[in-house]
Amino acid sequence: MQISVGQIVEGKITGITNFGVFVDLGEGKSGLVHISEVSRTYVSDIKEIFKINDVVKMKVLTVSDDGKISLSIKRALEPEQKEQPRERRERRTAPSKPDGSYTWMPKKAEPATFEEMMSRFKQTSDEKFSDLKRKNPETKRSKRGAMK
Repeated sequence: MQISVGQIVEGKITGITNFGVFVDLGEGKSGLVHISEVSRTYVSDIKEIFKINDVVKMKVLTVSDDGKISLSIKRALEPEQKEQPRERRERRTAPSKPDGSYTWMPKKAEPATFEEMMSRFKQTSDEKFSDLKRKNPETKRSKRGAMK
């Protein structure tokens, strides 16, 4: 069996490590599915998902000159199995005009210019600094007397 990049193949899991699973593709060929290519969600322990001799469907990512085959289970999933796209945040818009167009209006809390952003940064920075001074008044005092 000729294995090429982009091909969907089936194989049997022959080894499980902390960083991925090794898969026998038949005809003496084997490949690795890295833990980041197992699922579309975070996987903390791969042993909770797979067992030795499980048969999995994978997509071939790379085939190196020395015969190493990199595989992906999550990329082999069919399009209807993909996660739904995240919902976009709604933007505040002005009421729609009769012709169907709209005018974008920034949030009231958003600064519109660089000067306003810099002013806000300075204000919050000063507030944080004064809070630190109030919490620990000894930060600026000299400790020369303690060194005698």
